[in-house]
Amino acid sequence: MNSLDPQSNVTLKDVAAAAGVSLATVDRVINGRPGVSDKTARKVNSAIERLNFQPLAAAAELARSRPSRFAVLLPGGDNRFMKDIADHIRAQAPWFRARRITADILETNVFDADTLATELASLAGRYEGVAVVALDHPRVRAAIDDLVAGGTAVVTLVSDVPSSRRAHYVGIDNIAAGRTAGSLIGRFLGGRTGRVGIVTGSAALRDHAERLFGFGQVMAEEYPAVTLLPPVEGRDDPQQNRALVTRLLTDTPDLVALYNTGEGAAGIGVALADAGAARRILCVGHELTPDSRRLLLDGTFAALVAQDPGHEARSMARVLRALVSGRPIVPGQEHIRVEVILRDNLP
Repeated sequence: MNSLDPQSNVTLKDVAAAAGVSLATVDRVINGRPGVSDKTARKVNSAIERLNFQPLAAAAELARSRPSRFAVLLPGGDNRFMKDIADHIRAQAPWFRARRITADILETNVFDADTLATELASLAGRYEGVAVVALDHPRVRAAIDDLVAGGTAVVTLVSDVPSSRRAHYVGIDNIAAGRTAGSLIGRFLGGRTGRVGIVTGSAALRDHAERLFGFGQVMAEEYPAVTLLPPVEGRDDPQQNRALVTRLLTDTPDLVALYNTGEGAAGIGVALADAGAARRILCVGHELTPDSRRLLLDGTFAALVAQDPGHEARSMARVLRALVSGRPIVPGQEHIRVEVILRDNLP
């Protein structure tokens, strides 16, 4: 478990100058008052984050606020995208400290409903706010609902459980992300026919299930000559993905493309290289990590459909704070975009 806690000496005037707005505007944004456009709010919050400004550093404001504890429940293991989110949460330590918030990063097996539900239940009464990468399962929904009934603000992160009583979802539109991947594969195939293999983490994770749905929609509507194989589940594990793709390559001589809905891209790259199929099989995946970056650069993957882990970490923190303190959420500021990354526009 990691707790976050540091500080900074930037003033309100510094933030106003960096954002190019008045002191009054900065004050309205910090205190969640109306009268500021989404665009201006984003400029101010961007300046706050760049400068590590502590809006509650003044003694009077500190006296009016009370300490809060947040828990962020992430998947354990080697999922690089989730580790990026954790790193961005840690990087917000000055922001948390300025608002008298302690943020604990916890890891568990989010693919197992019993384990995740038990972990959620253990947080009751210990935290004012909880963010969770959630499995959409009845036991997990019940655990979220119990936390909410006990007075804990709960947001889902990356993967949603919309039928639960969670207050907010922080993440991309995963159906749109899946449709984007389908459009990329369909267009890159350029009229070639054959079969498309699909590697997913788990159909029980809503982000993966929605990506599969969106992907299937586009392929059925616009590229009916291409046949989709049933998805195989690798739990975002590189070794499992390697074994699954090796089997797909052996069993499917007319395989023309692969779609990976989640992590574990390194295993897919090894399987393709071992079979001499790298750059012959069209590959599209998700999230920019060191492994997927390398595979994009060497041509093994043609494109990535990505989301910004830093934006998600900051949005999660802002939303939980708003829920706990009764402040408004700024929808435009918390909208997470679906991004397409090619070798040519790598950040």
